[in-house]
Amino acid sequence: MVKIHRVKLLKIFLLFIFTSTLLFSGVNTLKKVEIVKGELRLHYSNSFNKKQIKHFVLSNPCRKVFDLKNTRLLNKNILKRVKSKTARSVKIAQYKPNVVRVVITSAKPYSCTPYKPILSRTAYHIPLPKQGNILPAKRYTKSKVKPKRKTLNPKVKRMATSSSRSHKNELIVIDAGHGGHDSGAVVGGKKEKDLVLMIAKRLEKQLKKRGYPVYMTRKRDRFLKLPQRTKIADKKNAVVFISIHANSVAKRKRNKVHGVETFFLQKTRDARSQRIAARENKSVLKGTSKLSKSVILDSVLSGPKIVQSNKLAIDVHRRIMTNLRSRYRGVKDGGVRHAPFWVLVGASRPSILVEVGYISNPKERKRLFMPRYQELIAKGIAEGVDRYLDNRKKEIDF
Repeated sequence: MVKIHRVKLLKIFLLFIFTSTLLFSGVNTLKKVEIVKGELRLHYSNSFNKKQIKHFVLSNPCRKVFDLKNTRLLNKNILKRVKSKTARSVKIAQYKPNVVRVVITSAKPYSCTPYKPILSRTAYHIPLPKQGNILPAKRYTKSKVKPKRKTLNPKVKRMATSSSRSHKNELIVIDAGHGGHDSGAVVGGKKEKDLVLMIAKRLEKQLKKRGYPVYMTRKRDRFLKLPQRTKIADKKNAVVFISIHANSVAKRKRNKVHGVETFFLQKTRDARSQRIAARENKSVLKGTSKLSKSVILDSVLSGPKIVQSNKLAIDVHRRIMTNLRSRYRGVKDGGVRHAPFWVLVGASRPSILVEVGYISNPKERKRLFMPRYQELIAKGIAEGVDRYLDNRKKEIDF
């Protein structure tokens, strides 16, 4: 009986070892964390593949997040002796059974390039904010000096803002859709060409306030041909091209269809996207043969800027929705979509088309012509551009 009992225990023990091996094969251990020479240094127990480390950025507050896949913490006290003098906080936790998450919180965004030292197969170094990042003195003293700020020269204030975040080499091209004889959608006595120009001008101010140089394809009520619109971004060496439009549907659907949509260039089988693109393309494609359309479009769709345009569209759309929903109820999120918009074809750089809402919907049309609503849209687009370009600078090829 004793022998049988021992055999059973041995079988259970072997089964446990076998199961553990299956569960945790390939899982590495984060055994040590330290801060040396302004870097957060992670030490693994075994060699690891840096492609398994995913990095992304969050805001409010500024955070750099690193997810270490197939990794487990050696113990929960690994960070007790780690304190940074430049980051607000450095936190490490077992986010999921096989994922360790590292979160570095800083007072303001900063650029860093994590790396795997050449002479080490088990270390990973993440640069921390430089000295001064943790002490946002201006933020803490704003309320105290607010009464005095009224006496500052507006020009001095603008110079200080642009110098703190210099974007002088990052030109943004804004394209207000339609214009001149092409009114775009016209509903209830309101014209799309007028609406988008109003928002474009507000966007120009928002971007300039952030220190970006801006070029407007039109500043008044005039029509531009397709070659004029599509080549401006390239000629001006812009980093981003943004075309602003308003949507519209048939009379029978006007009370039902509404919402904000952001597009990037791509072919699509989606009937709705095709309809929207066809309406916007109608005026700019007059005189262009079907064959030349296909040749031009196919040559662009395989370009590397399509992926970046998608990312730009996502960042811009999120910020527009966040801003509008902070003040208005019932703003529909039409999402980020792709369609063959010809105004985006010629620019060989990240390019998007924002449909700010449906001018055909009575409720949305009323909002679209309200200055405060337009300002929220413009602010959202500017914040999205800001976030996209900031993330582009920090992208790391893991």
